[in-house]
Amino acid sequence: MNKETFKGDWNQLKGSVKQKWADLTDDDMTHIEGSFDKLVGKVQERYGQAKEAVEREVNEWRNKHDV
Repeated sequence: MNKETFKGDWNQLKGSVKQKWADLTDDDMTHIEGSFDKLVGKVQERYGQAKEAVEREVNEWRNKHDV
């Protein structure tokens, strides 16, 4: 799956994303719409982490969920 988007599986993945990053709102989830970059941006915004750290965390989550 390409880094930019995982829209095809987004509806199935939303629950897992909300479990991992509980501070993300439903509006955030709507905005993200399966975009890797938007997910990284929203996690970075909500948790105040550096972009590189968030990208690593999101990639670890993607590997764990085979996305």
